[in-house]
Amino acid sequence: MMATATPAAIIAPAKGDYFAEAFAFVVSAEGVLSLERGDPGNWTGGKVGEGELKGSKFGLSAAQYPTLDFASLTLDQAAAIYRRDYWQLCRCDELPRRLALVVFDSAVNQGQGTAVELLQASLGVTVDGALGPQTLAAVARSAELVVVGEFCARRMLRYAQDPRLEADGLGWFRRVARLLLESALTP
Repeated sequence: MMATATPAAIIAPAKGDYFAEAFAFVVSAEGVLSLERGDPGNWTGGKVGEGELKGSKFGLSAAQYPTLDFASLTLDQAAAIYRRDYWQLCRCDELPRRLALVVFDSAVNQGQGTAVELLQASLGVTVDGALGPQTLAAVARSAELVVVGEFCARRMLRYAQDPRLEADGLGWFRRVARLLLESALTP
């Protein structure tokens, strides 16, 4: 769900703070509180009708975080969760700016393990889901925008094979297109 308005606090992140920029992108793509009954992520059991309908907000869902109070979740609280569970887990602070953005966004949208595997496949290194020294060394040797393009192509291919493509595909592809534009235009 695309947010129609982005809170002013995240429109202009501090210069040089890659996490703040990436978080702003993710929140603009993920939207606000959703209590849509047909979304499995909105249920604490991870399936429609299983558990409690608690919703999702800023891209965080009841399926992942069943104890969160989504109605009162603040941007600062969401940012702390994203930094801890996505940004740091995927070692985005050790990646170049544009690559950090695409890896982080993929981790949020497709899962942390998938994001790391897509990065490794894009770099041509062993795909083991662990972002370690071999992967970081390959990042250092690579042309950042080439890896960003390859990563996004692989991400779209994965979406094209997802059974939810008909319902969610256009939104997914728009998001990747925005990522590519953001990457190309970011110095």
